[in-house]
Amino acid sequence: MTTPDSTRSVVIEREMPHPPEKIWRALTQNSLIAEWLMKNDFQPVVGQRFNLRADWGAVDCQVLAVEPNKSLSYTWAAYGLESVVTWTLTPTSTGTHLRMEQSGFRPDQQQAYQGAKGGWQQFFAKLEQVLARLS
Repeated sequence: MTTPDSTRSVVIEREMPHPPEKIWRALTQNSLIAEWLMKNDFQPVVGQRFNLRADWGAVDCQVLAVEPNKSLSYTWAAYGLESVVTWTLTPTSTGTHLRMEQSGFRPDQQQAYQGAKGGWQQFFAKLEQVLARLS
């Protein structure tokens, strides 16, 4: 049994020159999620189970919280990792402060932790490309 303080989180924060509503669309619409993250059957409904699918396998998820244009949280379970991804959107004078935290990495999950650190950087880069071309 692990205690909450024995787990680690990956946190990425970005200032984005887009309104929260635009970023929210990219975080919650299947076709847009597929462009920057993975193929999916996501629906922004609390309790909804969904999968994220990639060449390397799949991630089983369940929506935990939805506050449109403000926050989104879902479980992220794959290869023994039981974690939670939480997105927080905060309006700023120039756009939105976007924060993503994936929490729940146990000490024995160093490879998953390092993979998530690198993976989320790539996902964020793709997300920024998707947002740049969205009207």
